[in-house]
Amino acid sequence: MILEMIEEVGIIIDAVGVGVMVLGLLWGLLLAGKDLVSGKNQKLIYSQTRHRFGRSIVIGLEILVASDIIHTVGVEPTLQNATVLAILILVRTFINWTLILDLEERWPWQKNADEPSGSAVEVAA
Repeated sequence: MILEMIEEVGIIIDAVGVGVMVLGLLWGLLLAGKDLVSGKNQKLIYSQTRHRFGRSIVIGLEILVASDIIHTVGVEPTLQNATVLAILILVRTFINWTLILDLEERWPWQKNADEPSGSAVEVAA
């Protein structure tokens, strides 16, 4: 019974990950259409739409990684499944890093230029 519940949770999280990507793409297209009608610069529209698409894919991939972990650890924790999970996580992490590098022109571990220089811990101290 518990394994069935874990499997169902994993399936729901899979659906959420895919849904985030699809809804992000649709939302990006809707905003792009609105921007085209309003007469915005087409290069700016392209850049913004591409950024929106990329961010929805990044978030969706992160959710799918969580789902893969739940499936592997919670349902069938075999060495073969753990190996497949490791490969999936490596591939998805590479895609995620590539998207962040392409969209934000920085590596994921580099500080975003928009972030304040001090961390929350330093500010609170």
